[in-house]
Amino acid sequence: MNTFSATNTSEAVVPARRDAIWALLTDPQALTRMTPLLTRIEADGSHWQWHLTRIAALGVNISPVFTERMSFVEPSRIDYAHEPPAGKRERTGVEGRYDLSDVEGGTKLAISLTIHTELPLPKAAGPAVSKVIASTMERTGDKFAANLYRELGIAS
Repeated sequence: MNTFSATNTSEAVVPARRDAIWALLTDPQALTRMTPLLTRIEADGSHWQWHLTRIAALGVNISPVFTERMSFVEPSRIDYAHEPPAGKRERTGVEGRYDLSDVEGGTKLAISLTIHTELPLPKAAGPAVSKVIASTMERTGDKFAANLYRELGIAS
């Protein structure tokens, strides 16, 4: 097993009030509706377990389940830190944050997420694996943005 990762950062002004965006980003059910590949989130206080659909790429199939410690600084910041339950090993995790701030025309939403996953592939496959992860994250982010706008009732 080797660990592979990719980071995606994005920033946009969403023409909506910060509290409306905050409500969606802190609601596990809303996040499940908005996030492609996500089937459910089981929230237990600050620990949220994320369940993704089966992902197939480069001859490997995975169905990631990972636990994140969610930290909320209402209404401006959400931090993700991979923190599996004691004694449990998770091969996938996320580190990152959402930053929200009021700006003219709406809310500035900045997102930075790094996904890391252990796969039964050689280290030499790193560039190809990272490229697949990054392109999947980019497509997922684009769909997430469209779904966020839909949830907010905004034409995109």
